[in-house]
Amino acid sequence: MLNPTSRWSPSDYAKNAAFVPELGRAVVELLAPKAGERILDLGCGDGVLTEVLTAAGAEVVGVDASAEMVAAAKGRGLDARVMDGQALDFDAEFDAVFSNAALHWMLDPEAVARGVFRSLKPGGRFVGEQGGAGNIAQLRGALREVLVARGYPVPAEDPQWYASPDEFRAVYEAAGFTEVEAWLIDRPTPLPAGAAAWYRTFRAGFLDSAQVPEAEIDAVTAEAESRAAPALRQPDGGWIADYVRLRFTMWKP
Repeated sequence: MLNPTSRWSPSDYAKNAAFVPELGRAVVELLAPKAGERILDLGCGDGVLTEVLTAAGAEVVGVDASAEMVAAAKGRGLDARVMDGQALDFDAEFDAVFSNAALHWMLDPEAVARGVFRSLKPGGRFVGEQGGAGNIAQLRGALREVLVARGYPVPAEDPQWYASPDEFRAVYEAAGFTEVEAWLIDRPTPLPAGAAAWYRTFRAGFLDSAQVPEAEIDAVTAEAESRAAPALRQPDGGWIADYVRLRFTMWKP
């Protein structure tokens, strides 16, 4: 089942989230793509990093659950396909699978792990990064406080999988992977457009699920920004996001 709180605007993403693929370049370096390899980019978004993999000489297929983001990736001339990462239908096709900032949106991690394992050739590797335990706790908490105070229905838990390294390793080892390495990275990340713009970009689907009318979005995000300010606004007036990333590598025997 697709995450109902995941909704993306390519234009908003390009304007307010360019730091996501930029910071993901370190994960590309960890993957070390080689010319001639066939690579699956799981959760490719608008294809910025898919382009980087392609530029290394790899043959890359990008998949994403958002038709709008896939259209943006196709606009870059990439092989991008609308596909649920929890229902991958590839069979031993890829030398490597890559994923940046996408897995935490997939709420059936066991299905993702099985699909990635099946997609890889024997000896293939899976390298990537997702939100980890404690990710954006301040940002999430501020928005939840506002929604609860205003009487909007919100789920008891935010619908993302922010795993600990132990939780992550258990899922992927159960799927058959070996040499599973996973570690957390505290990464306070500048938000050039502030917290309100972050909410509108990264929590659009969550606001939909909480039944916030379009006419109230600006007021809700502005109030959430105000609540987050003591923790996240810097002395110079700039903003950071309290990101915690889980980076990983593993192999299919």
